[in-house]
Amino acid sequence: MIRSIVPRMLATMYAAPGIGLAAPQVGLDLRFAVIDLQPDEKPAPITLINPRIEQKSREEATREEGCLSLPGHYAEVTRPERVVVAYEDLEGQPQTIAADGLLATCLQHEIDHLDGILFVDHLSALKRNMILRKMVKEKRARKIG
Repeated sequence: MIRSIVPRMLATMYAAPGIGLAAPQVGLDLRFAVIDLQPDEKPAPITLINPRIEQKSREEATREEGCLSLPGHYAEVTRPERVVVAYEDLEGQPQTIAADGLLATCLQHEIDHLDGILFVDHLSALKRNMILRKMVKEKRARKIG
């Protein structure tokens, strides 16, 4: 089943454009995500089924994050700098990936989605409320216009 969904998920992610997309973001009650940082400007998608963070570094890194669920909204989020993630691939084989930098951030971001967490949940209440108020204002403006 997941194998048949992955091409549409990747197409949705690339069209957004984005670098990661979790199944719950497109209304699927499944625990998987797709990621593609497109190293060297070429597609190199990773499908992570039942991913879980096995290790996190104590060192943290702050990076600007956005989300296809909250288009046009970005904020600085601090997360562990390095992670090790265990998951299953499309063949059901166990895999492990060690990551730092943007890939580590993206892995954590997508696993958060699978756990019902958005990047704004990592922000202070003030910053989170600013983004949410801005979204409500934009929604009202679209209804009026």
